[in-house]
Amino acid sequence: AMVSTSQFSPSVGRYRVMVIEDADRMAERTSNVLLKALEEPPPRTVWILCAPSEADLIPTIRSRVRTVRLRIPDIAEVAALLERRDGVDAVTATRAAREAQSHIGMAHRLATNADARGRRERTLDIALGIRSVSDAVMAAASMLVLAKADAVAITEQRDSEERDSAMRSLGIEPGGTIPPALRSQLRNLDEDQKRRATRSLRDGIDRIMVDLQTLYRDILLVQLEVPSEPINLRILEGIRSAGASCSAVETLATMDAIATARERIESNVPPALALEAMLITAIRRVRA
Repeated sequence: AMVSTSQFSPSVGRYRVMVIEDADRMAERTSNVLLKALEEPPPRTVWILCAPSEADLIPTIRSRVRTVRLRIPDIAEVAALLERRDGVDAVTATRAAREAQSHIGMAHRLATNADARGRRERTLDIALGIRSVSDAVMAAASMLVLAKADAVAITEQRDSEERDSAMRSLGIEPGGTIPPALRSQLRNLDEDQKRRATRSLRDGIDRIMVDLQTLYRDILLVQLEVPSEPINLRILEGIRSAGASCSAVETLATMDAIATARERIESNVPPALALEAMLITAIRRVRA
């Protein structure tokens, strides 16, 4: 759809700008379709592909784009933005910026959404409480529930607004009866939303993995006596206790297990199995 839209001349400004936020997630087939648009773009169309690094794009696309590297803002800059733009108090803004590791979108969510903060806190508390295989299995199930709740919170309101907007554009009042001739158009929207919900769930699981990485990173810093401020100051005592109960080598092994779990989930391994396998390796490493 984006490739087709990009062929039209701009109707508002001088250029039509097409932004792909997660270009690194494009399947090979999608990348090949986009490649044709990049090879012969319309004169007034600009494509912006966002990815963690150049290596995350296929070589044929890399050779046809101009690279612009963006600097990651520091915690103070993100906190100042949250205070100025969202009216968040300084303490909450700084905590959100630190726990989001300067990711502006996630920092905004943590600063303005108490439920999102609560789900993150619950994830780390669960991890610090694992002491047996059964604990690990139950923890994996609990984390999946948290990931699903996070995904629903992100997509539910947006989906509802999109559907209402689509119905109004078709001349139907929200909640009204849909004529048979128009059902196919709304069916396409429903399918798009289902695909986005699946992606959002994976994103929620990945956010849990990232949060767990920050936990074990903090534990490792304590073990190595590195004079650096922990990301998770709220549970500093639990981090110190966990650090005293295992070695730095064991903590590194857990961090490797998290990376492996992320790769497995991207390879379509069921998230529950990947989480269980990862958390079982952490049994002896987190004894709060």
